[in-house]
Amino acid sequence: MTENPTPPRRGRPPAFDRDEALTAATRLFWERGYEATSVADLTAAMGIRPGSLYAAFGDKKSLFEEVVRHYGRTPVGAFAGAALREEASAYAAFARILREAAAIYPDPSHPAGCLVISAATNVSPQDIEVQAHLRDLRNSNLRLFEARLRTARQDGELPPDADPHALAGYFATVVQGMSQQARDGATAADLARTAELALRAWP
Repeated sequence: MTENPTPPRRGRPPAFDRDEALTAATRLFWERGYEATSVADLTAAMGIRPGSLYAAFGDKKSLFEEVVRHYGRTPVGAFAGAALREEASAYAAFARILREAAAIYPDPSHPAGCLVISAATNVSPQDIEVQAHLRDLRNSNLRLFEARLRTARQDGELPPDADPHALAGYFATVVQGMSQQARDGATAADLARTAELALRAWP
């Protein structure tokens, strides 16, 4: 008598490494931007089925928000905040931010530029919340810049007539421009020269 074939297994689908999948999604969004990255692209890069993506991360927007949080915890995404916390003087903090941006943004080990600056520059109307989310993050960084510069003025590191708001906007603009220049092919040496020129604006 022949044995009955083993019935198919039922239950939960095979597990996957969430961190590896998130890293793959981060790289794809960083390279292509939010709008140009499809769910099919994501599942292919992450090595999972669409059902697993939705079960683990929610929809594309929810996945992107988690990607942004993940990016913000990496050295590449957190270098500016680390400089503001760790450097004893405001000048040292902003010099470090600019010099590290010059080295990090064109680094070939990851996509060029900054994900938060470039990932949602153009989105369709139904995804405008994604653009607003990244804008809020950039504005939050701008406020951190300004707060550090106001403290520097209070402590006498900046002259009394220095404008922390304008100076914060200037350095934020330089950093954002360096990100775009890196995406356009600028080298670390190119951006290092930009960083040093920008520091000459320190009052």
